[in-house]
Amino acid sequence: MFVETLIIGGGQQGCGVAGSLALLGYDSLVLEQGEIGQAWAHGRWDSLYVNTPNRLVDFPGRPYDGDDPEGFMPAREVAERLKRYVSEMSLRVREKTRVKSVEAPIDNPAYDGARFRVHVDGGDEAIESRNLVAALGGYSSPRIPDLSARIDPSVTQIHSSQYRNPQSLPDGAVLVVGAGSSGQQVAEDLRESGRDVYLAVGRHKTAPRFYRGLCVLDWLRFMSVQGDFESAAVGRGLSPSIPGASVLSGRDGGRDLNLSILARQGVRLVGSVRNAKEDVLLLDENVRQIAEAAASAEQELLKAIDAAIAERGLEAPPRTPATVVDMDLLSSYGPELDLRDNDISTIVWATGFVPDYRLLPAAVLDEEGAPVHTRGVGALPGLYYAGLPEGRVVRSLLIGSTRTNGEFVARQIQLDNMLRHESPQAAARVWSARY
Repeated sequence: MFVETLIIGGGQQGCGVAGSLALLGYDSLVLEQGEIGQAWAHGRWDSLYVNTPNRLVDFPGRPYDGDDPEGFMPAREVAERLKRYVSEMSLRVREKTRVKSVEAPIDNPAYDGARFRVHVDGGDEAIESRNLVAALGGYSSPRIPDLSARIDPSVTQIHSSQYRNPQSLPDGAVLVVGAGSSGQQVAEDLRESGRDVYLAVGRHKTAPRFYRGLCVLDWLRFMSVQGDFESAAVGRGLSPSIPGASVLSGRDGGRDLNLSILARQGVRLVGSVRNAKEDVLLLDENVRQIAEAAASAEQELLKAIDAAIAERGLEAPPRTPATVVDMDLLSSYGPELDLRDNDISTIVWATGFVPDYRLLPAAVLDEEGAPVHTRGVGALPGLYYAGLPEGRVVRSLLIGSTRTNGEFVARQIQLDNMLRHESPQAAARVWSARY
């Protein structure tokens, strides 16, 4: 079988590339190991709302069409919208099709112009293509630290991607490990249900939900002040796990979230987990240090936004006082947490994800197994990525980047097609086409 462009991954980024190609008149085939929208429908907890405003749930050729553009939709609505998009755009998608490996470059291709050969589970079929788009994203492989193996097996352990609701967990207190966006939201969800909740802190970023007339993510998007404020490493070890953006909540129309807010709600804050001895976790005594670092970085972010507003002469509302982090609520817990003594029956590891691109040829990956790319253009002719951070900036991982990512990759494929089948002069039309 041959297809001009094969896309691995049927999330919003992969379908966004397929949709962009369709709008330019090009065919593609998407291979999805689960179902369309599976991560949003089945890989998130029940109460999750998307952190970006509804207007940014914007697929190529299909902008947001609801009646609440400034609101925040439930995660499951994203899944439904993505399924509807695939149907309305008549995109070719094979669900429940897992890719085993990719060959490239290939010897003796069965089809003229083929540069990739893809092998899938469930048969001997190989699919050849001229272009390959790896839309596997950065959040493909949950990360749980090795020390989890040293914890008493009577304690239930799950990753935050497996958490659904408080009722799905055994009775007893719950320890959430990790204070990023998922960790803090899961801790809040559990506490609101009446559960006793402990949160083991870790490095994270905070920001006000809204600032000077805009959602804070709009400032990061339009003003290019992201720098180190929204950044991530992209490898496979301890530090290179891919974090999300700043801790924000889409619930109740969007609201702030930080450690002191959780402490007021009754969440017990403990230091970072460094080791385990069956029923006892060894902790760093760093709760205040972590909170102070996040608050300091937030102030730097707001100063950068203020400076950009002043430099451009924008008529933004005046600066409002930042959310106060009450350090008096963040006293050190101590060096140990005894799970049995505190009736902790469950640990939720909100410790992030690492990308997993091992199905690709080793030649296109760096020594840590991360893709070698520049703005989504890979290390082999015809190889592209959708939904990877550029450098250390995570903005392209967010759902609001679906349209721009898809359009960029589709333009590269269109250029290759025009040069191959027509003349170099025809490439000028690439930039005059309209979606």
